Amino acid sequence: MRNNFQIDSLDRKILEMLIKDARVPFLEVARECGVSGAAIHQRVQRLVRLGIISGSQFNLEPKKLGYYTCAYIGIYLDNAGLFNDVSEKLVQIPEIVQCHYTTGQYSMFLKVFAKDNEHLKKILADKIQAIKGISRTETFISLDVLVDRQLPVAE
Repeated sequence: MRNNFQIDSLDRKILEMLIKDARVPFLEVARECGVSGAAIHQRVQRLVRLGIISGSQFNLEPKKLGYYTCAYIGIYLDNAGLFNDVSEKLVQIPEIVQCHYTTGQYSMFLKVFAKDNEHLKKILADKIQAIKGISRTETFISLDVLVDRQLPVAE
């Protein structure tokens, strides 16, 4: 089900500022937008209630934590009926940071961080490929991130 929420230019300005820096004080957003801090607070709460904003988080730098290999893994299942069982087991693997249920050749597509290629090999062999129901995997190692951004706040 699609929800097309109406947001106005003030909502867009608030979202643009929060996308750049989620820790920006509401009073600074208010000054930039020409409204009161209370108005900004109410607008942000409304955007959260509508589900347009879902939480806030700090972004960790994987390399600073010792994770130098980023890989994407396509998962082939023995049959689609095993999706729930497999996904429950994948969620338990901490190195998997994203898991998508996809169309196309893969049933699932993962984003994984590993300390190095040897660690990635262990994650694949000992954790992912050991899950009953996975028939095979295909792995792509990311060499660099060229784009990493939020969606634009479109009109």
